[in-house]
Amino acid sequence: MAGRRRQLSEAPLWAPDAGFAAATPLASFTEYVNDRRGVGASEYGTLWRWSVEEKVDFWNAVWDFCGVIGEKGERTLVDGHLLPGARFFPDAGLNFAENLLKRRDAGLAMMARREDGLARDLSWAELYDLTSRLAFALRSHGLRAGDRVAAYIPNIPEAMITMLAGSSLGATISTASPDFGVQGVLDRFGQIEPRVLVAADGYLYNGVRHSSLEKLPGILAGLPTVERVVIVPYLDDGQDPWAVGPGAPSAPDLDGIRDAVLLSEFVRDHPPGEIEFTRLPFDQPIYIQYSSGTTGAPKCIVHRQGGILLQHFKEHRLHNDIRPDDRVFYFTTTGWMMWNWLASVLGSSATVVLYDGSPAHPDLNVAFDLMDETRMTLFGTSPKFLDSCAKAGLRPMDTHDLSSLRMLCSAGSPLLPEGFEYVYANVKRDVQVASISGGTDLCASFVSSNAMLPVWPAEIQCRSLGMDVDVFDDEGRSLLGPDGTASGKGELVCKSTFPSVPLEFWGDEDGSKLQAAYFDTYPGVWHHGDYVQITEHGGMIIFGRSDATLNPGGVRIGTSEIYRQVERLPEIEEAVVIGQEWDGDTRVVLFVRLVEGAVLDAELEARIRHGVRENTTSRHVPKKIIEVEDIPRTKSGKVVELAVRSIVHGRPIKNIEALANPEAIALFENLPELAL
Repeated sequence: MAGRRRQLSEAPLWAPDAGFAAATPLASFTEYVNDRRGVGASEYGTLWRWSVEEKVDFWNAVWDFCGVIGEKGERTLVDGHLLPGARFFPDAGLNFAENLLKRRDAGLAMMARREDGLARDLSWAELYDLTSRLAFALRSHGLRAGDRVAAYIPNIPEAMITMLAGSSLGATISTASPDFGVQGVLDRFGQIEPRVLVAADGYLYNGVRHSSLEKLPGILAGLPTVERVVIVPYLDDGQDPWAVGPGAPSAPDLDGIRDAVLLSEFVRDHPPGEIEFTRLPFDQPIYIQYSSGTTGAPKCIVHRQGGILLQHFKEHRLHNDIRPDDRVFYFTTTGWMMWNWLASVLGSSATVVLYDGSPAHPDLNVAFDLMDETRMTLFGTSPKFLDSCAKAGLRPMDTHDLSSLRMLCSAGSPLLPEGFEYVYANVKRDVQVASISGGTDLCASFVSSNAMLPVWPAEIQCRSLGMDVDVFDDEGRSLLGPDGTASGKGELVCKSTFPSVPLEFWGDEDGSKLQAAYFDTYPGVWHHGDYVQITEHGGMIIFGRSDATLNPGGVRIGTSEIYRQVERLPEIEEAVVIGQEWDGDTRVVLFVRLVEGAVLDAELEARIRHGVRENTTSRHVPKKIIEVEDIPRTKSGKVVELAVRSIVHGRPIKNIEALANPEAIALFENLPELAL
């Protein structure tokens, strides 16, 4: 048995047995640094403290233990006291793609699945060969290090192949999911001046085929720097998009799309061969990602190749227990940082499992079917998916095998205790539930999982290695006591530098926007914007975004404390809570979306208020409860409390293209209930 399910409420939900813990990559790394660097760590707290206090030794050890390909150089850290401004491995030379394409054998590199059942597998040899063909074609086109390659494409092998081929040349990659409209794409790609655009002809979602081709003329009108548009045929079922002649997919109509060419034509004159990986500095830009907020145009966050590589290698192997030939899945689109995180799994010689489509089509069992069919070892999802499964009454432990599954990850928002409990009672008892949290800002995690530690309800297991995480009050004082436990709730901060601090915001020439985003609140300290507490177990509970916390009567309240009580009611499908400025104070307003057939009557309102009052405090109790037909959320599934608060107060939403359902915003405008 890998671990054991505990029955007592005062005990952890899961804990690894001694044999399982000893076999983890984290145990091997601990032994490695104890032997090589005299760390003397017998428990995780000691290892973590060493990792943040001795950054040079720690990041050198990560490079060596994970087998990074490249020249490390003599120096590990320059100006390490600066945040921002420190530089890791300033003399290094490496290539991102080279570190992900270490294997060229017949083992499985990718397993791609589509919601209609279409399946496609690629071996490591096939992945390398296809990458080489696209890399040769891009080089022939004149692509150089530092040029931008943009991809408007679903979560299919060609998305990752585009990233690998472009980065093999030193290009910078930026992706957007095809459910973005024209303006949403231009808000992103329009800022970064790409030379090449790779686009699929469409995508599937919830049983519907959506064409992307009709949007491309409008997109290209706003991207004058694009010289070549490479079209990936995807909607022609089961056909090889690389094939020419018999077996090739039906050619989509490219009329009206300037500079367009099919993928098969673009690579026609370039057979597979040895990739000439261009080794570049540690700080060479690898990705441009975008903030998902609704308060202005998306920030273009430029990430350095070495920082992302080291962070992901560390997280995958040491925190997420990923081992060679594991099969790793995260439900994501190409517009969320978890796609980039998933792509790096290749560097751990593990198989990436891709899925394009709705996680609920034809029903919620599709995810558990996928786990069994692919023999998945790590399944990544969101709290919302688990909540939907719970409300649908799914009990996969009775209907599925799931014997291969070791870890179930959750990201995107806090996983409430009921989410943990649902998994252990209904999905699998012997599985590590790993809530993780970080962000697009760093393309990594501040707090993460640990296969050598127990799992406690609502807690993220530990602070990530190398991340100097603390909890500050409003005056910048640490709330942590001598035992490492926080004396109260406060702001999640990182007190010293780490390799994936963004290189810059694109176009932020003087660095002022980067400074304002993370470092103005506490100078020299990364302020992440989460309202949190560190527990007696060394884990962390996140109560919500600090800029969305409620403040009735001057008392700060985390929104997740209210969601926990409200969303456990069977009538509530989803909720969003905000603070409305009212009569010189703030009043708590709760919006609810009900399940079909439910009614928001006086009895349900009373149960909502009673549950909140009995399990939190009287200050948490909503003054207003209003039913709405839908709740706005980002394309990665996060409920946007700030957008709702803005519209309630009559403030404009500047980045409405960041929303998956922008039409929902109108439901919150000029509500008569809020004028009373």
